[in-house]
Amino acid sequence: MTRVVSGSGTDVLVIGGGVIGLGVAWRAAQRGFAVVVVDPAHGGGAAQVAAGMLAPVTELQYGEEPLLRLGMASNERYAAFTAELSELTGLDTGYRRTGTLAVALDSDDREELRELHAFQQRLGLESHWLTGRECRRLEPMLAPGARGGLQVTGDHQVDPRRLSTALVRACERAGAQLLPAEATELLVEGDRVAGVRLSTGELLRAERIVLAAGCRSHLLPGLPEGVLPAIRPVKGQVLRLRIPRPYAPFLSRNVRAVVRGKHVYLVPRADGELVIGATTEEQGYDTTVTAGGVYELLRDAHELVPGLTELPLVETGAGLRPGSPDNAPLLGPTALPGLVAATGHYRNGVLLAPVTGDLLAEYLTTGTVPELAVPFSPSRFGTKVPA
Repeated sequence: MTRVVSGSGTDVLVIGGGVIGLGVAWRAAQRGFAVVVVDPAHGGGAAQVAAGMLAPVTELQYGEEPLLRLGMASNERYAAFTAELSELTGLDTGYRRTGTLAVALDSDDREELRELHAFQQRLGLESHWLTGRECRRLEPMLAPGARGGLQVTGDHQVDPRRLSTALVRACERAGAQLLPAEATELLVEGDRVAGVRLSTGELLRAERIVLAAGCRSHLLPGLPEGVLPAIRPVKGQVLRLRIPRPYAPFLSRNVRAVVRGKHVYLVPRADGELVIGATTEEQGYDTTVTAGGVYELLRDAHELVPGLTELPLVETGAGLRPGSPDNAPLLGPTALPGLVAATGHYRNGVLLAPVTGDLLAEYLTTGTVPELAVPFSPSRFGTKVPA
């Protein structure tokens, strides 16, 4: 692979080769920029663990209306986004319009879902209340005690691993260069970024740098204090089961619930995989799979769908979600000229990949922050470069 070094004329350098960084790089390269993506393992990161639910409506929390709008905009782009990727690369991304069923397992859950449904209705979102019997008619494998639920047909799914592979190939087809190296130092000259030092010892200069390194974005050596808030790692353990042919179809859509105050979801793939997730743990950068995490996920999922204990458990894993102080992404220019943020997507990195790529490519082209990205400016935390 050709090495790009100092003086090479790189327009945009993307630090981080996960789905966010690759999405930005692909769209920027399509607009004619000379793009380089630096990452030790392109297509890796949290997407290798993520379940891939595209669920802006059922993930909605009170007070997150701007994030809802961003998520809805990205979800609306997904069909065309994945179709374009598949046409360009010949690869299937696992995108499915399955819908989501959020289930209440007891009376307290039902009241909470009822309140959420009322909130969704006030915002004009499409969701439908179902009785427990109606839920079980849609998904016969549900526990008999299901007390009701919300059907959201607009929440879909994608396979993040396949998506990552397709984005890597799409970047290459668009002319972006993928360097298998680590950015070890941000270079600042005068009042703006100038490039990075690589783990290979080389210097890579670029007019603009997009920082898309997830929960390690703020740890880049050389980044001036105050430019970015801390992006905390939030651990999530995930299980992957296999649905043998005699059991298929086991589930026909994403199914989720709150069990003992903890969220659990099941995502059935077309290829027979069933993903169960995910724990939420503030454990720093630890990615150890624990017996307790596996037990809790299986226990809670079993209460929702008892028959899953008959399925083979084929994989366990843990990844790190990049959480900003308000759990919403950082999108757009920072206080350091030339440095652009695309990080802090927390639970929504896969969902927000299409819209993040589009918004950042538009900013890189026009110099104007798109309206949809304005609420997610890195400066909303009062961050600045010290005088």
